Amino acid sequence: MAVRRTHVGLLRGVNVLGRNKVSMPELRQLVESLGHGDVVTYIQSGNVVFTVRGRLDDGRIERDIERAIAAATGVRPAVVVVRVAELARVIRANPFPNVSEPRLLHAVFLPRRPDKAGLASVAAAVERSRAKGSRDEATVIGRVLYLHTPDGFGPSVLRRELDRRGANRSPLADGTARNWRTVTALAELTGASGN
Repeated sequence: MAVRRTHVGLLRGVNVLGRNKVSMPELRQLVESLGHGDVVTYIQSGNVVFTVRGRLDDGRIERDIERAIAAATGVRPAVVVVRVAELARVIRANPFPNVSEPRLLHAVFLPRRPDKAGLASVAAAVERSRAKGSRDEATVIGRVLYLHTPDGFGPSVLRRELDRRGANRSPLADGTARNWRTVTALAELTGASGN
């Protein structure tokens, strides 16, 4: 009998400001239709926990979910798949463990580990934001960008600098952010918090 492995699918850009609507019951049904089991969604921002039978490549899982959503809804979100062990590492590696308000700390899950140019663009964005008086901080560990925004995520100068397009484009543009409350809730759902 094939072993089932738990994964988390994180959709980027769904159900934001009334655009790109994907209902969570529909998302569960689509993920189940791909043969995955134990499917659970968490809040409306596009978080789905599921088990995969055997050893499917994460990239294939991402593409399959993206295609299923596009075919059923016309919405074309990017999907980042995270395995339970990786989610547990993300929590253990948190470089800002003393942040007490989980809405002020975000993990930006990237589709791949940033290269040197990507890391340099993050460092440059931090410098530009500090020059503007921002207290925001960012650290990249593996394929996760940790973003601490003590004055809030919405008004964050660093977040806007990281969102820039063009020559100074950072890897944040390809990632999907989750506040620390969501990260820890997903860890609880998957059992990653105990790993």
